[in-house]
Amino acid sequence: MLRLIAAFSSTCLLMAMLAVAQPPYESQPFVLDTNGQPLERGVAYYIDPDVTDIGGGITLIDRNGTCPLFVGLDELAASKGLPVTFTPFFDNETNVREFSDFKVAFTSDVSTICIQSLAWRVGEEDPETGRRFIVTGGEPGYFRIEKNGSVYKLGWCPSDACPNCRPRCGDAGLLVENDKSFLALDGPALPVVFRKA
Repeated sequence: MLRLIAAFSSTCLLMAMLAVAQPPYESQPFVLDTNGQPLERGVAYYIDPDVTDIGGGITLIDRNGTCPLFVGLDELAASKGLPVTFTPFFDNETNVREFSDFKVAFTSDVSTICIQSLAWRVGEEDPETGRRFIVTGGEPGYFRIEKNGSVYKLGWCPSDACPNCRPRCGDAGLLVENDKSFLALDGPALPVVFRKA
């Protein structure tokens, strides 16, 4: 009788753990481009703000005349910005999924005055606002995409790459400084869409 109770208890405990466990990345929905197709590893895309009167697509911005270059919106609303590619954290994953880590980088055909990687990472914190800039160069960071109504939002919360870490997660939005719109964490999210280049 005790064995039966122990087996039943173990089964109930296992079922409870499975019910609350995070689903594997394969169960997460694909992030879709403006044509309704999943974002693909290594394919070039433009990241456009869903709001059209704030600037053009995502591009590189010189903040203070030195490297690294910052990620932000092109000043011209008609500009497509610069294309980026996505690299999912899991090597066998060919598409980008919601809530799953990936690296993002401007494509290799983009030339800059800075001799550095074009991969995105979380940079310095703005002393006035406490928000963290998204910059290029150095060790690439892992980002995430989350559906937000009919559009998406970018964020930083590397849980696939570092499952035991407790990062200070944040959504990517705009931080305007000297008439330049920088992408920065820890503020209202910028709604975006992805357009194949």
